Amino acid sequence: MKTVKRTIGTMALATVVMVTVSCKDGNKNEPAKPMSNEIHQEKMDDKEDMAMDNSQDAKAEAILKDYFNLKDALVNDDNSKAKELGNTLAQSLKSFDASSYSDSEQNELNDIIEDATEHAEHIGESNIAHQREHFKTLSKDMTDMVAITGTSMTIYEQYCPMYDNNKGGAWLSMNEEIRNPYFGAQMLKCGKVQREIN
Repeated sequence: MKTVKRTIGTMALATVVMVTVSCKDGNKNEPAKPMSNEIHQEKMDDKEDMAMDNSQDAKAEAILKDYFNLKDALVNDDNSKAKELGNTLAQSLKSFDASSYSDSEQNELNDIIEDATEHAEHIGESNIAHQREHFKTLSKDMTDMVAITGTSMTIYEQYCPMYDNNKGGAWLSMNEEIRNPYFGAQMLKCGKVQREIN
């Protein structure tokens, strides 16, 4: 009986020591807590930043989605759909607000957006061969925009070496599989993935 009491006492003591030590270790790693009004202010600032970032991200993502829809119309050799989507993309580009970016980024983005809008508008009023010429420059603009805005999507930069009299042309795609917007059905799978973005 003495042995049982001693064992129970030893186990109880060991448990108390373990709890005490683990609590002390836990407290060592905890950072000093800010006062409650500081916590509230941090949360408010985070929400405002997040709202601004989410709003900008949403606008940049909308532009990219319109671009991808346009690319798909060119892949499908659909001139009238490409015209419609060129105009849709132009409107998305015009509604983009770069004011939440740094001054140098704003300048770059404004130049990119202005150029991309012009090419999207031309696509909205051109035959398919001319649409593809403008799509080449538009694709460079979209790549430059993503370099500044970033994206939550995984995007593939793809390249066809034969387009434009073998000068080549790049484009962005959400799919790794090649679907060539410069040649459509004529050479649907001509091209390669140059890099993965994000």
